Amino acid sequence: MSSVSINKEDIKTIMKSDQTIVKQTTAAKPAATRPGVLALKSRAFFEWMLPPVSGLLLLLAVWTLISHQSPNLPGPASTWHAATALFSDPFYVNDPNDQGIGWNILASLQRVALGFGLAALVGIPLGFVIGRFQFISRMAAPVIGILRPVSPLAWLPIGLLVFKAADPAAIWVIFISAIWPMIINTAVGVSKVPQDYMNVARVLNLSEWKIITKILFPFVLPYMMTGVRLSIGVAWLVIVAAEMLTGGVGIGFWVWDEWNNLNVEHIIIAIFVVGIVGLLLEVALTSIAQRFSYE
Repeated sequence: MSSVSINKEDIKTIMKSDQTIVKQTTAAKPAATRPGVLALKSRAFFEWMLPPVSGLLLLLAVWTLISHQSPNLPGPASTWHAATALFSDPFYVNDPNDQGIGWNILASLQRVALGFGLAALVGIPLGFVIGRFQFISRMAAPVIGILRPVSPLAWLPIGLLVFKAADPAAIWVIFISAIWPMIINTAVGVSKVPQDYMNVARVLNLSEWKIITKILFPFVLPYMMTGVRLSIGVAWLVIVAAEMLTGGVGIGFWVWDEWNNLNVEHIIIAIFVVGIVGLLLEVALTSIAQRFSYE
């Protein structure tokens, strides 16, 4: 009996020692093979940066290839040198029709801000009304269906006829083009509010103002912000075309003026400027929509 017990104790002792060795090995192994925090952050950064950088490099490669095939099209190198000279003094003023690109960008942004602001003041409340009341929704449907597909530049002669000046006509074109996404998205959001919410409001005998502020607005906010983002993109897109026809100071007029001077490098620079400014406006509104939560 004693020999058997001794053997069992020996076996237990050996098993405990083996488990201790295994634990020490497994504990030491991650410390030796685990990558550092800096290496993980560097890898995540490169994984985040690689796709957009690859896309830009591909764009430059295609642009370079096309410029070699078409001698009249400037390549990236010559356009870069022209941009360096252009932005070395972006706010010069020689005469009212000869100003730096900085003044032209600011003038276009001012028109966009006015037209977009007016569209928001009118379109968002109108969207709430259309989505809230079925009769008004049915009444507005044919009007929106007819006017929304009209090309923005088709509204420019009407603006020139009514306002007798190019600047308010351009703002009018921005207004009439940017208002539709706000109206439609806001109205759709209001129509998607669950009927249970409205039943609770009816039971509590809430006023129309409290229904809008406490029930409709929090629910409709994502739809409304989507309409705002779409509208700012449309507004910035339309202003370039409108300024080409109305003249004055603005990025659209500047593009047309550079075309008349056969300065193709500046036209390409303007294309990138318009795209970058539009992207910044989109990113700014997206950031506002993500950070602002109404609770």
